[in-house]
This record gives sequence, C-alpha cells and structure tokens, in this order.
Amino acid sequence: METTTSNDFFKSNVLGHPAGLFVLFFTEMWERFSFYGMRVLLINFLTMAIVSDNPGWGWSAENAGALYGTYAMLLYITPIFGGILADRYIGYRWAVVIGSIIMTLGHASMAIETEFSLYFGLGLLVLGTGFFKPNMTSILSEMYKDHPEKKDGAYTIFYMGVNAGAFFGMMLCGYLAESVGWAWGFGLAGVFMLFGTLQFWLAKPLFGRIGEVPSKADRIAAEEAAKTSSKDEDKRNPFTMVDKILIVITTIVGLLYAFNDPLSKIGNINMFPFKVNGIDGQNVVVLGALILFLILVVSRIARYTKVVRDRMIAVIVFAFFTVFFWMSFEQGASSLVLFARDSVDRSLEGSSLTIFNIVNTLLTIVPLVIITYVLAMLAKQTWAKIPGANIVLAVCFLGVWGVAVWMLYQYFTAESSEITVSWFSILNSFFIIAFASSISKIWDSKYNPSAAVKYGLGLIVMAIGFGLLAFGSHGLVEGVKVSMVWLVLAYLFHTLGELFLSPVGLSYVSKLVPGRMIAFMFGMWYLAIAIGNKLAAILGGQIENITKEYSLSTFFLIFTVVPIAAGLVVMALNPVLKKLMHGVR
Repeated sequence: METTTSNDFFKSNVLGHPAGLFVLFFTEMWERFSFYGMRVLLINFLTMAIVSDNPGWGWSAENAGALYGTYAMLLYITPIFGGILADRYIGYRWAVVIGSIIMTLGHASMAIETEFSLYFGLGLLVLGTGFFKPNMTSILSEMYKDHPEKKDGAYTIFYMGVNAGAFFGMMLCGYLAESVGWAWGFGLAGVFMLFGTLQFWLAKPLFGRIGEVPSKADRIAAEEAAKTSSKDEDKRNPFTMVDKILIVITTIVGLLYAFNDPLSKIGNINMFPFKVNGIDGQNVVVLGALILFLILVVSRIARYTKVVRDRMIAVIVFAFFTVFFWMSFEQGASSLVLFARDSVDRSLEGSSLTIFNIVNTLLTIVPLVIITYVLAMLAKQTWAKIPGANIVLAVCFLGVWGVAVWMLYQYFTAESSEITVSWFSILNSFFIIAFASSISKIWDSKYNPSAAVKYGLGLIVMAIGFGLLAFGSHGLVEGVKVSMVWLVLAYLFHTLGELFLSPVGLSYVSKLVPGRMIAFMFGMWYLAIAIGNKLAAILGGQIENITKEYSLSTFFLIFTVVPIAAGLVVMALNPVLKKLMHGVR
C-alpha cells in the first residue's frame, strides 16, 4: 500500500511548490470555469425575449431573481453538510469526485433547456457544490500541515486558479451562449467540469493517503484531540435540547422559505398563503425564524465567560455587515447583467473596435500562455507518475485555446461588433488578479487598518462603483444607452471593495471563536452570506419595477446609499469592536 505523506509532496517542485498543489489548482480552475460560466448565463437566458435572434424564456427579472436567489442561497448551506460527511465518512477526495460528477450531470441537464431539466440541473449543482466546495481546501490544508510556512503561498496560487477559472468560464461560455446558442454555453461548462473530474481522479498516485476515507482509529483520535483542546468554558456549554430544537426549526423554515419564494412567483404554489398587516406569509415566517435563530445565538453566547462572549459578539457584528456587502456586490449576477444587456452601448466599430480587439486579445492570450506554461512544468514533473491526468489537461487546454482563438477571430474579422453581455463580468476576476497582491502588501505594512476599518472601506469603495452607475444613468430615457466606461469603472470599484472586505471575515471567525463553537459560527457566517445572496437576487429582480416607477439611477442609488451608511456605522463601531475582540488582531 502507498503511504505518501505531506512531506513526500515536496519531492516534486513546480514554482517552488509540490505538483499536487497544481492538480488541485487545475481541478478548482475547471470547477470555477463551469460554475461562473453557467452563472453568467442564467439570468440573461431566463429573461431574454422569447422572440429574438437567440431566444430565451422571456421571464420577468423578478421571477428570474427569485429562482437564482434560492440557488445562490443554497450554495452556501449545502457545503456545511458536505464537509461533515467528508470528515466522518467518505474522505475529502471521494467528496470532491462525487461532487464533481453530480455537477457535471447538472450542467448536462441544463443544456437540454427544458423547464424540468433546468430545475433538476440547478438542484444537482447545489448538491454537487455541497460535496465539492469545502473539501478542496481541506485537501490543501492537509497537504501543508507539516509546512505551515508555505501555506500562504499555496493558497495564493490556489486562489489564482479560482480566478482564472472564473475568468475563462465567463468569457468563453458567455461568448458561445450569446453567439451560437444557450445550450452551447451550458454544455461547455459541463464539458470542462467533466475534464476537471477526470484529471483529479487520474492524479490519485500523487496524493497517497491524503484526503482518503478516515479510518475508525483516525476518527477516534480526532475526537479525542478535539476534547483535549477544548477549553474549560467550552466543556461547560454543551448544546441543550432547546438549542437543538431551535436549530432544526430555523433550518426547516429557512429551507421552506428558500423554495417557496420561486415556487410562489413562478409556479403559483404558495406554502404560506396568508398575510399579516399586508406582509406576505413567507416573509412573516422567515422573520420569525430569524428571531428564533437570534434567540439561539444570544442564549448560547450568554453562557460563555466574558472574554469569549465579547469576541463572539464581535463576530456577529461582522456577520451582520457582511449581509449588506453581498446584497450589493452580488448584483453582478443579476441586475448588472440586465443593465449591461439593455442599457449599455456595446456596439463597436472602427478604431474603438480595434482598441477593444487589442485589449481583449491581451486579456485572453497572456493568461492562457502563463497557465499553459504551468501545465507544461507540471507535465515535466509528473508525466511518469500520472500520464493520464496530464493527457486530460492537455486536451482541456487545446479545447480552451480553440474556443478562445475562434472567439478572437470572430471579433477581428467583423467590421462592426457588439461586445457580449458576459464579457463585462470577467472584469471582476481580472481586477482581482491585477490588484490582489498590491492590496495584500498594504495589509502587511504599517498602514494595516483594523478589521472594522477594512469592513467600512470595503463597503464604501464598493458603493462608489454603484454611485458611478447612478451618475452615468441619470436622466437616461428609453432607447438611449450609457457608455460602457461606467460599467468598467463600477466593476473596478466593486473588486477593490471585495479585496478590502472579503478576506477579513473567515479569518476572524477562526481567531475569535472557541473550539466548540467554530462549526456553528462558520455555519452562521455562511448563513449571512447566503442571506446576502438571496437579498441581492430579490432586490436585483426589482430593477424593472423600480426603473419603471422611478428611474434606473434611483435603483443604483439604493446600492450606493445603503452600503455607505453601513460602512460608516461599522467604522464608527471600531473602538467598541476593538474592545470586544480583547487584543485579537
């Protein structure tokens, strides 16, 4: 039997890291390719007119937002259960493979483009993500457990894989879907998800026992270690029967709400067919569930000693403001797609088309060359051990190069052209790659601000992007479109806001929360992100109604004023939060 340990990985070297890291890099890259490739299409496809050159389903933005919001919300809930299953029963590697296969089937189902296949496909994607999402990073963490000094660099490389996949997925799936047909875009996402699964599976010899099914002895040892590391105050605060009942009730009600929202709007099936003072039944019920959840959190926190209690309150405050950030930032998946399609002048000709072609070619070819070079280095190190995985990766990249060159050829040979709606979505990934290292250097310098200031700056900087859209669309009348410069600038500020805020949250959960409550508080953190995503889709779905009643500028002002207000409040709370954190930085 092979007994590879984490130390054995460092016998192979690609850019100063073990070859196994780059297997994970490419696996995550293809998963993000498929995820973002589908994500950038969904709202556009659902709301595209039935009678058009590339017909969609003609849904209202409100109905499309309801469906997408539930999908996005569930994506942050199922990984909690997938992580538990992998930890205790099936191991990280099998969880990744199972998740990948389920997601591949989900993309294939969506490519059929029937109503049932779309819903079934989205359900499979949610289920598959639950297995996949938490366990890739678990494998990475296990690989580097004996080399903590290299972990930051490894996560940076891994994160580049995430953004490279998102970048090419949105660019190529989006172009195929909008230029050839929706099924081609959905199908391409599935094809590369399948390739990612194959290359990961064929690379098994590199991993040895890392990520395998935990043995009974391993599980017992892990449980004993957890008990030993628990602090005295943790042991005195077990989950009571009331705690467990509240967790079950709030979970069930939250899931019922998630499903009822699209069911009631799209299928006229309402599980809560009543109103209270004019408020829809589903909103009354979910507010009640949130109150019960708040009672649960407060009652548990109250049982801890003062220092632990204060730190957990700080986490809850950060989680609350996280909702406001994602509620606004995730407009990129809904209202900004519709804005780019219907209100942005995407037509180019002459010198403007030439400039775009040069920029687009550099954006496409330079990253592809760099990643292909990494692929060649990986193959050189691992060909003897995992030839099958290398062949699959080579086929993948031949496919990506083929689609990319074909796309560029179409742009270059056209006398005039219209930029695809999905092209603008790649700007977030591009700006992350361009500015992430610079922002991280600020955090490593003497100018590193406190967590509350980072949160406030993240919210305010992101809001500036929406403020630019509000200004650019001010006075816009039907039939007139705004310059694409406004949308490019908006994505720039949204990305800078993300870089200020996004990396802060989870690190503070791990620093501030005691051992026994980490799983619960991580779950609560992801719940805050899930709520933010759902609210983003609900509010984004109102773009047509608000524009009709008021103006498009008014719609964007909502996401300007609210995050700025939230940012100023959290920055004002900085002294209080510092006190609550009791020295944790």
